[in-house]
Amino acid sequence: MENKILKREEVATELTWRLEDIYEDEKLWDEDVKTLSAKTDEFKSFEGKVSASAKNLLDALKLYEEIELLLSRIYGYAHMREDQDTGNSKYQSMKSKAFSAYVQAEEKRSFFNTELLAISDENLSSFYNEEKELENYRVTITEIRRLKDHILDAKTEQLLASAGEICGAPQQARGMLCNADLKFPSVKDSKGETVQLSNERFVPTQMSKDRALRETAFEAFYGRYEEFKNTWAALYDGEVKTRIFNSKARKYNSSFEAAVDSNNVSPLVCDSLFASIHDNMDKMHRYVTLRKKLLGVEELHMYDVYVSMIADYDMEVSYEEAKEISLKALDPLGEDYLAIVKEAYENRWIDVLENEGKRGGAYSSGVYGVHPYMLLNYTSTLDDVFTLVHEMGHSMHTWYSEHAHSVLDSSYKIFVAEVASTTNEVLLYHYMKDHAKSKEEKAFIINHFLESFKSTMFRQTMFEEFERKTCEMAENGEALTAEALSNVYYDLNKQYFGADMVSDDKIRWEWCRIPHFYYNFYVYQYATSFAAAVAIADKILKEGDSAVAQYKEFLKSGCTQDPVSLLKIAGVDLTTREPIDAALKVFGEAIDEMMILAS
Repeated sequence: MENKILKREEVATELTWRLEDIYEDEKLWDEDVKTLSAKTDEFKSFEGKVSASAKNLLDALKLYEEIELLLSRIYGYAHMREDQDTGNSKYQSMKSKAFSAYVQAEEKRSFFNTELLAISDENLSSFYNEEKELENYRVTITEIRRLKDHILDAKTEQLLASAGEICGAPQQARGMLCNADLKFPSVKDSKGETVQLSNERFVPTQMSKDRALRETAFEAFYGRYEEFKNTWAALYDGEVKTRIFNSKARKYNSSFEAAVDSNNVSPLVCDSLFASIHDNMDKMHRYVTLRKKLLGVEELHMYDVYVSMIADYDMEVSYEEAKEISLKALDPLGEDYLAIVKEAYENRWIDVLENEGKRGGAYSSGVYGVHPYMLLNYTSTLDDVFTLVHEMGHSMHTWYSEHAHSVLDSSYKIFVAEVASTTNEVLLYHYMKDHAKSKEEKAFIINHFLESFKSTMFRQTMFEEFERKTCEMAENGEALTAEALSNVYYDLNKQYFGADMVSDDKIRWEWCRIPHFYYNFYVYQYATSFAAAVAIADKILKEGDSAVAQYKEFLKSGCTQDPVSLLKIAGVDLTTREPIDAALKVFGEAIDEMMILAS
């Protein structure tokens, strides 16, 4: 493992994203911020007039769409500039300015939903007849009117919009503490060599064959988080109280109900996930038992979770090799799909390597009218190859959706956001397993697939249970202290990993480092999406062109239907437990296959 973390200016240009595709000159960004302010002022002039005529409604929606386009470019550029170097004060300021512009735009547009709701069904029908262009905005109009019971009077909507910047403060502060301010100690491996820890380097240390390094890094890493335990608790408490405030203001029974309703999904989908996972917890415990056996340890600890169960085998995959593998794995999706993937590789849509101050993890971010971008922190592991195709899946979903629809109709709901990314991962798994050059390599790849199941189906559901439980605690008036939060997390960890895992005390602070706990009940959708992706990939590999055509229709659908209905286009019905149970059956079968290979 390279110990030196590059400075931003030391990273080769071809391995950085070309944000100049959004703004060639940052003066153009400043001009767009001014244009946005003028456009939102113009939009504000429609207040009290939206329902007066079909033309007023159409003109307001056209201007609304122009504002969305500007926001996509302004905020997209600013947040990616800051993410590439979170310690850069210039880009911190730029992102702050962009977020303020977003909040101000929301304030000035806040009256619109209330006035749209004031139009009777009869008058709206006549408006559609008078102004045929209104048909272009039917999806937007229908979605706003769906939430009629939770949209408030204009003054209250404006007040809630004004609070947006304050509501985002816990997440922003948590990001600054974690990515820019928090510094980690160096630790020694079993040979006495020094390894510098960071958020990005923690998981690679936990994947190391050096168990002494894994244990030392685990204790030091989470020990550092524990030092700030009361700060983490206060930040998370602020996040939860923000959700409760907004859900109560909008007349929901709970913050969870408010979150899933914004995606037009029933809470029963998540409840069904919980039921399936709990009924299949024996498979997770079998996996833990298998891991303990294959690692040959008397006690299995939490610092043994990431290391490959295949002790004498490893894979190092360069970024260039990863690109070649990805193109072969995604070949079943067709030449048109591959052509766009190649464009992403050739035209710098991707920021590849870790550098000092760079945001951790990985993501895909769309900028309407430009193209999607991807942030990686590539370190040449097998996991990095899967991350590459995962984020490419997000980007392809965005590309297909944006090329099929307007900025308003292209924004697919978060509930389906992980389907395309995970479908890519499953296709990659099958390709790499089928083309493994040895029994050991095949076992190593199955090990990764089992890890994906563990991390996505089980771990993300565990995360969701933590969010649900802690938000319910706060809704019931219980204090979210560091001790209370760590106890909830620790108990869930023991339940999910079972008797063959030693739940080390420091694992109770793992919740502090999970950014997704600030994403308002996002994580359960990883699990439902994973189940959907297993089904979709299976159809593509077995049925070929017909299944690919169905899948691409799903990719092109944006937000034109509710998410569960969109998945039915691709042949998956999440109104039942069947996709979840079927995916968990595949997990059990992969465990059986690994047992045979490792025997």
